[in-house]
Amino acid sequence: VGGDARHRVRSARLPGLVTGAEAPPLPGMTPAEANRADLWATGLSPDHYPTEFVRDALTRAGVVTAAGLAGVAHGDRVRVAGVVTHRQRPATAAGITFLNLEDETGLVNIVCHRGVWSRYRRVARAASALVVGGRLERVDGVVNILAERIEALAIGAALRSRDFR
Repeated sequence: VGGDARHRVRSARLPGLVTGAEAPPLPGMTPAEANRADLWATGLSPDHYPTEFVRDALTRAGVVTAAGLAGVAHGDRVRVAGVVTHRQRPATAAGITFLNLEDETGLVNIVCHRGVWSRYRRVARAASALVVGGRLERVDGVVNILAERIEALAIGAALRSRDFR
């Protein structure tokens, strides 16, 4: 049998590949691409929040940030947008569903009465980010949006919320 056993083992490499060759330079990721990669890999991003990349379009559409709600009066109609962090329907809430949206400035509480939830259930349950239109309610320092309309917000990242626990 003689000979060195290393010479009898076939290479696990594809023909034409050269070990030690320099990798081709690849273009860098944009901040939005890096954000999506961070979110995909770890579920969070240290540098940017997904809504930052669509903020200009949201502002043009009249969407107010979570921080901007401080300047909206009780009872005014408003549009907000963000990543869904929670969906909850407590047994004691008489069919009301609560959502929490988060944008780059903070959290927004959304209250969905039974009829609104029924009308927008598909998008409200499936989308990882939403635009919600409704009336602002300010009671004892707590701000809620009483939802009237719900639509999906494309942010380029699929994020998971904590739902119905």
